[in-house]
Amino acid sequence: MTKPTSALVLFSGGQDSTTCLASALKRFQHVETVGFDYGQRHKVELTCRTNVLKALRSQFPQWADRLGEDHMIDLSVLGEISETALTRQDDITTGENGLPSTFVPGRNLVFLTLAGALAWRRGISVLVGGMCETDYSGYPDCRRETIDAQQKALALGMDRSITVETPLMWLDKAETWQLAEDLGGSALVDLIVEETHTCYLGERARRHEWGYGCGKCPACELRAAGYKKWKQGAVA
Repeated sequence: MTKPTSALVLFSGGQDSTTCLASALKRFQHVETVGFDYGQRHKVELTCRTNVLKALRSQFPQWADRLGEDHMIDLSVLGEISETALTRQDDITTGENGLPSTFVPGRNLVFLTLAGALAWRRGISVLVGGMCETDYSGYPDCRRETIDAQQKALALGMDRSITVETPLMWLDKAETWQLAEDLGGSALVDLIVEETHTCYLGERARRHEWGYGCGKCPACELRAAGYKKWKQGAVA
């Protein structure tokens, strides 16, 4: 079987998807990106993703020729049917089911389905996503078991081999910072700190050592703790 030379990266503009994009650029000859506007509270990430792509093209000439077309999909209907703290101005809490109120039911399933359809049209058989079940908020659609089921459904439904790669699945946030450095050195780490966005509240006015954000939401806490652990050299 011929080894795939192209990949489509689910790219939000956050730390995880940027690291995944760098990983794909290092491994594939041609890489395209896809983003989703689903009415997210932190819509600023859509601006950040454009800035990250520009920075990658200008600061990493070894990857510039590999970075292909960017696609943006209007998925506002997902925000309309989701009563969550990620699509509404609600407080971030934990429900009786143990899930945080930022959980958007079906989000990754819809993302992968639409990315798969786009990849089919573009002649791409590899999808790359930043899902992780090591350091995460308990979202069930981030589990590798879920991804495996979706991968099988895509291949059956499209009658074509589809692989969903998740480079961060078994890494904690400190290891994700380390992976970024391994892939692109301090330049990539600096880009992630300065240009990416992870904060659920969309805070871009407050700059921390690890990047911009409120510093209090679950996403900021994970990112900050991982950065501190990584800087202390606690990554195996």
